[in-house]
Amino acid sequence: MRMSKWVIVAMLALMPAVASAQNKKVTFALNWVPEPEFGGIYEAQRGGAFAKHGVEVSIQPGGAGAPTWQLVASGKADFAVASADEVVIARSRGADVVAVFTIYQTCPQGIMVHASRGLKSIKEVFDPGGGTIAMEVGLPYGKFLQQKFGFDKVKRVSYDGGIGNFLADKMFSQQCFVFSEPLAAKKAGADPQTFLVADAGYNPYTGVIIVSRKTLRDDAKTVSAVVAGLTEGWGNYLTDPKPANEMMGKLNKTMVAETFAAAAEAQKPLIESDDTKANRLGWMTLQRWQELCKQLVDLKVVEKSPAAEECFKNPEKP
Repeated sequence: MRMSKWVIVAMLALMPAVASAQNKKVTFALNWVPEPEFGGIYEAQRGGAFAKHGVEVSIQPGGAGAPTWQLVASGKADFAVASADEVVIARSRGADVVAVFTIYQTCPQGIMVHASRGLKSIKEVFDPGGGTIAMEVGLPYGKFLQQKFGFDKVKRVSYDGGIGNFLADKMFSQQCFVFSEPLAAKKAGADPQTFLVADAGYNPYTGVIIVSRKTLRDDAKTVSAVVAGLTEGWGNYLTDPKPANEMMGKLNKTMVAETFAAAAEAQKPLIESDDTKANRLGWMTLQRWQELCKQLVDLKVVEKSPAAEECFKNPEKP
């Protein structure tokens, strides 16, 4: 028996809802609040890239010290944002987490100084008369800077997360993400200049998306679908960040639209590289992971490094 055209139209209208109901539901833990560093993730959710590839993603904002790799390792989150050095540390402790995508090709960690000092390189920050520097020296990048430049010629203080001391003292420098504190300092009337730690030789992939190897092994289709959604989401965000910025602005009212836009623009050069142009956004190489593993052993961050090839995987297209 033939169906009437109205029945067919009704069935077609219901198809997206049915497809959506069948999408695999996954949780995604962030290591900070909604800001442009997660713009492509929110865009993939907002613009339907995740849904298009068959996954329904629930994004869980984080905060300072968010234990993202522990959440994935314990099964409390399916995916999460971490850093490459955290992956190496986690695996050295027996946590079976693996990176499947990276947001930043160039690590955004930097040291912010006043441009009026006329410094030419990050080395000069640690030269005699370097003033005061605020940073978390226990982190791997801090250990790297200490090993390379020494901290005996500057006064070190704890990083408090703000820019008040920087604004008050022309000889004060501090750690930063290049698309965060420098923008806040400039908005407050200061003259920030930033030196990337990556330019000194420590450049771990940052904003890596991690998953358990069990999930990667048992549900490779979902992992590939999430990576495909991320690739599309980040591509769209780099082209037009405004829609996702507006979405994140409703979730994070501490950042104004102007800052969202400025941060999105400032991070672009860190997300794209020759590797992403040759492959896709989020691509990682074995050489970079091998170099990082060796550095973390040299810095005594880990006693024995896991095999670099076990720390990451570039999933195939779904």
